[in-house]
Amino acid sequence: MLSLEHTRRNFLKSSIGLTGLTVPSLLSLISKAGTQAPKAKSCIVLYTWGGMSHYESFDPKPEAPSDIRGEFKAIPTATPGIQFCEHLPLLAKHTEKMAIVRSIHHRHGGHQQGMYVSLTGHDPEGGIKAKSRKSWPSITSMISKFNEPRAGTPRAIKLPYSMYDNGTLMAGDYGGWLGSAYDPIIMRTPSGEPYQGVTRYTDKALNLELNIEKHRIQDRSSLLNQLDTQLGQKNGTGTEYDQLDRYRKMAADLLLGSPVHDAYNLEKEDQRVRDMYGDHICGQSLLLARRLVEAGVPVVQALCSAGDLAGGGGDNWDTHRNHFPKMKDRLLPVFDRSVSALLTDLEQRGMLDETLVVFLTDFGRTPKINGNGGRDHHPGVYSVALAGGGIRGGQVYGSSDSRGAEPGSNACSPADFHATIYSLLGIDHKAELHDQQGRPFIICDGNPLPII
Repeated sequence: MLSLEHTRRNFLKSSIGLTGLTVPSLLSLISKAGTQAPKAKSCIVLYTWGGMSHYESFDPKPEAPSDIRGEFKAIPTATPGIQFCEHLPLLAKHTEKMAIVRSIHHRHGGHQQGMYVSLTGHDPEGGIKAKSRKSWPSITSMISKFNEPRAGTPRAIKLPYSMYDNGTLMAGDYGGWLGSAYDPIIMRTPSGEPYQGVTRYTDKALNLELNIEKHRIQDRSSLLNQLDTQLGQKNGTGTEYDQLDRYRKMAADLLLGSPVHDAYNLEKEDQRVRDMYGDHICGQSLLLARRLVEAGVPVVQALCSAGDLAGGGGDNWDTHRNHFPKMKDRLLPVFDRSVSALLTDLEQRGMLDETLVVFLTDFGRTPKINGNGGRDHHPGVYSVALAGGGIRGGQVYGSSDSRGAEPGSNACSPADFHATIYSLLGIDHKAELHDQQGRPFIICDGNPLPII
């Protein structure tokens, strides 16, 4: 009879090799340094890839000239004095759960750089490259460093795909100098219509919809264990082997039966709940994010695009042309329905107080509408937000000026926003960590915003 450990150690050699799956490891020992009492126990990071317009979301400018405010109206929200874009009517009902930051800014106008600073809280230095072990860890990876997952679950999952810009994999989305053990697992959402999107490029992602019976997996594991022994690899101690062994164990956990494997089966979810999120890749991704957090995954990052895409030709938020039709017909309705469903669902399940929902994006969009009817990249000021997880809802921190071009009051940086997130999760943002060469790093050089 095979032991569970035996099965785990050898499964990935067989099944992953046979199915073409690759799974990053997240099994490094947790660091307990730099922790404090958390208000939130888990985190869902919502990323609007491409640069979501602050005008057409959380910071409309109804009094600005028409060439700045654009085609859409502002509507009141559940919180007096706070207005949203008219195409976010469902999310407008949830402002009592949200803290909106309207004065965040940085100086990086390219997607690669904007994403890097937004996801890491640090300015890029020199050339940046995806998966570089010299880069700062993403907020998802850093959170996973300090949170113990439930048995059989990874520390961090990213879904439903990696982010690319015209074939270039974006940086800032991985474990960086923490090492590959802290790269989030990439997991494809099992259902949801593409919604006019395309998939051009993607890393290999974990697919738990495997038509392999458990006894066949164990038989293959037994065979590979014999081969492993014959080749003298079973007792390997090198770093590369150890990393491989860690994600072998993780894959075996996930595929041979675990809370994550069960959570992945959206068919087990009440159909009314699935319908509430919407039958598209964004909605079903956010539903899966809730199920994964509920299963014990400490942090999940989900891309909130309308379509099934990995950059370039689909429905992301990089609206250089046809901005208003695209926002009205596709992007905003999908985002509005999916995110409002997530907040409703978390609240109804009693999970919202202990689950921090983070809204992030590359940058904002320009005040001036260009000749193609679009808005261009604008890092000078934009909006982000938090919900649940111990924040004081029904508030706005900071403001943009009357044109939405730069901060008007209480200017803050991505580092400040990250420090706030860490504080809510009980992580000392000034704690010292060490990279794989033993070099010391302070987690974050920002200061928590007074919204907690």
